[in-house]
Amino acid sequence: MVRVRFAPSPTGYVHIGSLRTALYNYLFAKKNEGVYLLRIEDTDRTRFVEGSFENLIKCLEETGIIHDEGPTIVDGKIIEKGSFGPYVQSARLDIYNKYIAQLIEEKHAYHCFCSRERLEELREDQRSRNETPKYDGRCRNLSAEEVNQRIKNGEEHVVRLRMPENTSLSFYDEVRGNIDINSDEVDDQVLIKSDGFPTYHFAVVVDDHLMGITHIIRGEEWLPSTPKHILLYEAFGWEKPNYVHLPNILNADKKKLSKRQGDVAVEDFLRKGYLPQALINYIALLGWSPEGNEEIFSLEELAEHFDIKRVNKSGAVFDVDKLNWMNAEYIRKMGIDELTELCLPYMLETGYITEDTVKNNLDYVKMIVSTFTEKLHKLSDIQGEMKSIFEYDGELDDEMKEILSGETVALLAETAAVKVDAEENITPETLKRIFKEIQKEHGIKGKNLFMPARVIVTKQVHGSDLMMIMSILGKEEVVRRFKSFNTLV
Repeated sequence: MVRVRFAPSPTGYVHIGSLRTALYNYLFAKKNEGVYLLRIEDTDRTRFVEGSFENLIKCLEETGIIHDEGPTIVDGKIIEKGSFGPYVQSARLDIYNKYIAQLIEEKHAYHCFCSRERLEELREDQRSRNETPKYDGRCRNLSAEEVNQRIKNGEEHVVRLRMPENTSLSFYDEVRGNIDINSDEVDDQVLIKSDGFPTYHFAVVVDDHLMGITHIIRGEEWLPSTPKHILLYEAFGWEKPNYVHLPNILNADKKKLSKRQGDVAVEDFLRKGYLPQALINYIALLGWSPEGNEEIFSLEELAEHFDIKRVNKSGAVFDVDKLNWMNAEYIRKMGIDELTELCLPYMLETGYITEDTVKNNLDYVKMIVSTFTEKLHKLSDIQGEMKSIFEYDGELDDEMKEILSGETVALLAETAAVKVDAEENITPETLKRIFKEIQKEHGIKGKNLFMPARVIVTKQVHGSDLMMIMSILGKEEVVRRFKSFNTLV
């Protein structure tokens, strides 16, 4: 059976690239009727960020990437589901100790007592000679007696992997094909740190084997480390998994997606009102392409179409404009009730509506949402649209002044103010009737009618349906704006 895992470190926010890795693992498992598990790799205690575990679980749940095994949060408590736990590495130290002892006994690993100062001097010296910095093996051949005595004396130490000399380390990658690296190019990797915790390179191999992982789907930044992992599998006599190294997600400048260039955290996108299903749909296409030209897929459809052999070798550029387009497609397909509910938190933040408005006049709130639906690329855009009509400030530009310079504009403003004021309340239908009356009575029609009316009411040349906007503003405000025409010109 196919078993895959997503194994992040709780070091802060969830990167878009991490979400894609989780997604591809999830899709591959679903396509092959396998198991997708979550494992938390928290052995680097210096990088642990409080609350990041909870944030990780929340992001995965919000985007629909639900694991079959691993830790989850129920009623505020962390519980584990599955029979291959613990799924948090810091709870697996006894397991790692058992396997590191085996490696040391079989001479595949050794204790190293070199100080940080010596290692830094060594690296600096190697760099000065244009050599690749790597450990020189000084502690490789210490006797068991010396090792035991130095440990007994309390000397700080690590455990390193003993790389063989001039040995071919090869493996097959589903994206890049056969890869062969000479062991002389690989460092004697630290397996157990001085604090007693395993490094990623050791723990990941032990955990993947014991949890029955058949396919390792991860970012290409781990490609250079894979020979170390291959050697560990061989040292233990374990069957190697299949490897899939995903291409990087890139900024517009073709460099790896970085927070310095803009948003990269999943929670930032969700907070701005990108729909989880749209975000998932978009990142699925960053590095993978389905057959055909279709671009809009549900999570279930992605699982149905996903083929690991169609993962690209080259990096994919994260295009916010394309994400905006896709998100807008999802927004426009939503029913007004659901869309209004999603927009409400952003609308309430503006102060233009209140909880009482929602409670007593929900149809009015829905009218605002329906008026601006076609303008929304993300849910938070509703705030800017509301501000653009409720905040009647700003100077007119030359184009607006030109539009208001027509001979009939003053008559239009005066007549509209009177007719709107005569209504008990206004709706799009009553406003359409009023503008038809103005056409008949004064012969003002077409651009000469609607463009000046829009500029007077909104101080904009283009925008959403004018009758809907005036209905949102309400009778008193529309009358006030038409009456203020003389102050505009």
